[in-house]
Amino acid sequence: MSEEIKDNMKFKQDIFIVPVGIIKNDLKAPPLVAGDDGLKLNDACDSAITKLNDSSDRISEIILTDVSTDLLEGIEDYSHAMIIYWGHEITDAARKLKKVHPAGLKDYPLKGIYSTCSPARPNPILMTIVRIIKITNNGILVFGLDAIDNSPVLDIKPYVPDLYPQEDVMIPEWMEQIMEKFR
Repeated sequence: MSEEIKDNMKFKQDIFIVPVGIIKNDLKAPPLVAGDDGLKLNDACDSAITKLNDSSDRISEIILTDVSTDLLEGIEDYSHAMIIYWGHEITDAARKLKKVHPAGLKDYPLKGIYSTCSPARPNPILMTIVRIIKITNNGILVFGLDAIDNSPVLDIKPYVPDLYPQEDVMIPEWMEQIMEKFR
């Protein structure tokens, strides 16, 4: 790495993020777990793939740390929102993984972390698009959040499809096969 890049990276070591809320739901163990040996389906879940699929039906409550619902004013006019949260149970070992079998499925070849949706990442910043149910006294109720209970929420943004590519989007065949398993 060049000296210029190293100099420019120094400030990035001092980034502090304060959670804006916490997720409350019935998902107590993550369907996918990461460790020294890579990513795998969690044996603690009856069926990890079923648990992942069930996230579209799961109701979660996001309780804001600032109990002022002024932050959410207007979001009820959207059908969906992006929930950005921290993978708080991702271990230090998992944060050092460079490659994983996508979705912990060993029949797929190892891929670089940045080409997967793995929760194991150097910075476990995770994101899910959810359906908004309603605004509550101190937060928001949503369908489809794949985060585990007590995950810290970093941000909430309205989902505006036109802000994201609609045409000429491609994904690798292996990802399409994995998505088919989860449908």
